[in-house]
This record gives sequence, structure tokens and C-alpha cells, in this order.
Amino acid sequence: MTSRLVIWFLCAGALALACGPHAHHNESSASTTDSAPSPRTTPVDDDRVLATSVNVAVDDGIRFALHVTNVSDHAVELDFPSGQTHDFVVVDSIGREVWRWSDGRMFTQALQNKLLGSKETVTYEERWPGRGRRGHFTALAVLKSTNHPVEERVAFTLP
Repeated sequence: MTSRLVIWFLCAGALALACGPHAHHNESSASTTDSAPSPRTTPVDDDRVLATSVNVAVDDGIRFALHVTNVSDHAVELDFPSGQTHDFVVVDSIGREVWRWSDGRMFTQALQNKLLGSKETVTYEERWPGRGRRGHFTALAVLKSTNHPVEERVAFTLP
């Protein structure tokens, strides 16, 4: 009886690990660097603990990058209520949602934390094919942290 329970917990843990927030079809990645984000940064909270920037690159598809930097002199812990750490949303010129990275994805329902050292940057990157789209759009980048939430908007054009 006890060995069945242990096996059940091991299987549940493996499933949770397999469904966690990692790369899906090589379109998703998160990386940590000690470099500063691009010059256009926005302080996230009044204590200026975090600064953010968003990059949109239009080439063969559209690539989004959310850079979150700890600008303080001490480590900052980011708390997430689930396996989803971030999201990217694209809306058209009249505000209609045309794409959301998290649509159709499953995330673990377990709390997680990310320790961001002093002056350290974490980058979340995703890709949207954007096939057949033309016009003016706005990208919304969201850090799903409960204690340091981030929401940044960047306008871009698809020729």
C-alpha cells in the first residue's frame, strides 16, 4: 500500500515538472543575465526595486521580449501563483485581442518563486507568427508576479 502511494506521488511530481513553464515547440524561453535592459526602462513600483523594458522585433514572425531587472542593492523574490510567469497579448488598432501567448497552454497549479539578485535581469521571450496580419498593433507584456506585477505596452506596425 505504501509503495503504491509513493509511486503515485512520483508520477504526479513528474507530470507537474513536465507541464511546467518551459519551452514549448522552441517558441518560448526565459533567460537570466547580469546585463542591463534596453535604455527605455520603466520602474515597476515606487520603491524602484524593479525596472522593465519590452522589445518587439518584426522579421520572420514577431518576437517579444520582456526584460525585468532588479535595480535594488538586495535580492528580490518574485512570487507566482502558478506555473505561468508571464504572458504576451497583441491587440489591434481598435483594441480587439488578436493573439494571446497563454491561450491553449496548461500551467502547473503550484506556487513558485524566482529569486532575482541585485542588478540581475530575467528575460521572457515568445514568438507570434502573425501571418497575414497588417496594420498597427499594441503588444502587452505581463509579468504574472503577485508581489511585483508588471504590465507594459509597446506599439508596433506590420507592413
